Amino acid sequence: LELTGNQSCSSDDEVFKYRAYTVTYLLVFPIGFLTNSGALFVLLRLTPKRSASTIVMTNLALSDTFFSLTLPLRLAYYFRGARWDLPDWLCRLCVFCFYLNLYTSVLFLTCLSVLRWLAVLKPLQHRALATPLRTSLTCLGIWLFVGGSSVPFLSWGTRIRAGQTRCFEPGKLDDWKKIFALSYVGLTFGFLVPFATILICYGFIIRRLTGLTGTLGGGNPLTSPESRTHNHVRRHRQRRALHLVAMVICTFLICFLPYHVARSLHLHAVVGRWGCVATKSLQRVLVVTLCLAAANSVMNPLLYYCAGESFRASILAFCQHLLNIQKNYLMKNNYFG
Repeated sequence: LELTGNQSCSSDDEVFKYRAYTVTYLLVFPIGFLTNSGALFVLLRLTPKRSASTIVMTNLALSDTFFSLTLPLRLAYYFRGARWDLPDWLCRLCVFCFYLNLYTSVLFLTCLSVLRWLAVLKPLQHRALATPLRTSLTCLGIWLFVGGSSVPFLSWGTRIRAGQTRCFEPGKLDDWKKIFALSYVGLTFGFLVPFATILICYGFIIRRLTGLTGTLGGGNPLTSPESRTHNHVRRHRQRRALHLVAMVICTFLICFLPYHVARSLHLHAVVGRWGCVATKSLQRVLVVTLCLAAANSVMNPLLYYCAGESFRASILAFCQHLLNIQKNYLMKNNYFG
């Protein structure tokens, strides 16, 4: 929900809010939809090995693609001057999909960090635990958990305000109190616990990489060429693990942390009746942080490319295949004389 204060406190900020959302969704929709649908194509059609990380990335890209498809409905709402002319169930679905995407993204990113931690520190357990079947069941569990937890948001549909049918706006104070309770459930299980998990993973990986820096023997002249090659490959994989967890932490710090802090403070202001000045100020902060949260669907494809070696290799192989087709076509038709 696009959380705002009561009508008297929020009316002056509606222009800022709607402009911010319109600009954000105009950017996020085409970029997010194209990059995530492209990522799905690469992960499902071009990546030969169905590893645990690939399965998690596929589910993450699927979540971002679904969310991107709801953005045109939100844009239509803002272009009409905050008037909802579509069926009520679509309004409810848009609200539901926002939270479904937000918290499935958080948990899938956490899964990637845990998988990388297992691969670096416990490779034998990683092979035994991170099977495609177990990973698929874990992803299914995440979908069911987040979907079930987000069902209460389906109860908030359209409402009439100022003679217009509105969406994304809670009505009575009782609605705000319900959102207040749900917010802390999301804050605890959808942000604090996952964020603590990835920080722990990050700490252990850093410790392992630091400890291995002087022990891999890369500069020892007595080390055999085979050992140096093995150590080089091992260091490369561990650096890639570090890059993945670092990118996940950046996503949390940019997209998720500001939104959860601003949302919690704003809900306290509304339910606790802190006054219009505080509510309006926090509302503006919340609008900006919600835009950052929505932008996480644009950042995730960068993670696939930078941290997913098989993903990157599949893209490069596909591009090379297209170049070969074009070259053969040009040669066949004597375009080179």
